[in-house]
Amino acid sequence: MTKLAAAAHQVGGPFTRALFNDPEARDLSRVGVLDIGSNSVRLVVFDGAARSPAYFYNEKLMCALGAGMSETGRLNPEGRKRALSAITRFQALADGLGMAPISAVATAAVREAEDGPEFCAEVEEKTGLKICVIDGEEEARLSAQGVLLGWPGSYGLVCDIGGSSMELAEIASGQVGRRVTSPLGPLKLRDLPGGPKERKSHIRKTLKTLAKTMGPQHDRLFLVGGSWRAIARIDMDRRAYPLHVLHEYRMSAQSVNDTIAYIEESDLNELRNRCSISSARMSLVPYAAEVLREVVGIIDPKDIAISSYGIREGLLYEQMPQRLRDRDPLIEACYFAEAKDARLPGFGRRLFAFVSPLFANAGPAQMRIVKAACLLNDVSWRAHPDYRAETCFDNATRANLGGLKHSERVYLGLALLHRYRNKREGTRFEELYDLLPPDQQQEAEVLGKAMRFGAMLWMSDFSATGAELELDTDKAVLTLRLSGAARQLFGEVAEARFASLASSLGVETKVVDNAA
Repeated sequence: MTKLAAAAHQVGGPFTRALFNDPEARDLSRVGVLDIGSNSVRLVVFDGAARSPAYFYNEKLMCALGAGMSETGRLNPEGRKRALSAITRFQALADGLGMAPISAVATAAVREAEDGPEFCAEVEEKTGLKICVIDGEEEARLSAQGVLLGWPGSYGLVCDIGGSSMELAEIASGQVGRRVTSPLGPLKLRDLPGGPKERKSHIRKTLKTLAKTMGPQHDRLFLVGGSWRAIARIDMDRRAYPLHVLHEYRMSAQSVNDTIAYIEESDLNELRNRCSISSARMSLVPYAAEVLREVVGIIDPKDIAISSYGIREGLLYEQMPQRLRDRDPLIEACYFAEAKDARLPGFGRRLFAFVSPLFANAGPAQMRIVKAACLLNDVSWRAHPDYRAETCFDNATRANLGGLKHSERVYLGLALLHRYRNKREGTRFEELYDLLPPDQQQEAEVLGKAMRFGAMLWMSDFSATGAELELDTDKAVLTLRLSGAARQLFGEVAEARFASLASSLGVETKVVDNAA
């Protein structure tokens, strides 16, 4: 193995050995979380063995526990009945799955309602489930941890909106810093007397106080919560954005303001149907939009990212050992997929060493996508050959993966598509390609064709007795060095794939027999 290939083999720092089979990680298998919010009650069961959260089961009911509390000080009676029924069902599901006790948390509505303790006692009596009622700062911390689950080492401000409250928390270097809570949930704002003018004044005054407590926060703004996600869906609709994946969707301040104006001008029922938003959620969107307009104006973030991960994922993160937290969620998930579905688990790591000389000038961000592609190169082999390339692209772009920007999803998808197909034209995904600049589309093609060629030599371990690539950009020559068993594997089809790879690079080919 060349020094370059050997170095590339180690790219990724701590991401060189999967942790999902570690006993500490296996203990996280089937983690159940019950989130009793002001608007919804949801059970999520994570298959927590992989670093990226896998949703084994996910069900919610819009109960609106916090509706009308501003007037009565008590939980919504109808919502309380529905919530108790849902929790009883969820506990029965957990028992049926043979899970350890689920973690149950309740937020603003239950902690503020005068009958909140009575409700918790009723739940425990009927189901045996103990509810942990958390305060606003703890809610902010857990939501921020959910963001860290998807973006390890990220920095910025997490803004989590629920039905009855809104929390802010700063994150930096993998840690949660200052955090505050506020009554800026849309259920409370809907009950505020005085109309739009009074609401705007109340929202602005509250946010200025929060901003003063938090200090300057002009980095990335991470938006957590169902109302924010609904606004992001509408932003996608307004922009005719082609990839309907909310996690890591980016918006600018101008885009947010344009979308809020779009909401104000639209027929909400028509918009709700077009964007697949529930009527209960859509009824709160105008109030949440008023808050978001002021958040963006006062905080003035560098950019805005939607996080599908929040308090529930934060509770999963809470149970992870630190060394699992420190792992890259994308790479760990790809290791997990390879071990589960590939024909030759472990080959992806060797393939990564083989193709790495083609990316000698790539930075760590690109190399992690290269490594992810190599780990996933064979996980879709069971798909019908006529649809395998498109299945690969579809899986990569729409999979529930953390730590992956939309452009990176398309890069990964194109690389895997070219693993099975020379040309990318003529697929049903062409509208997505433009999310990636043309030069990066070409790089993804090179990666895919390099994996396609490398797979022809998959019996080799690419060691000193195998095969190595060497790219000389000055002379525009791609050299393949063969020895040992690899010489026998370099047949007619392999030659054609090697030529196709060189064509994508715009270079000539050269084959060297190391035994000669």
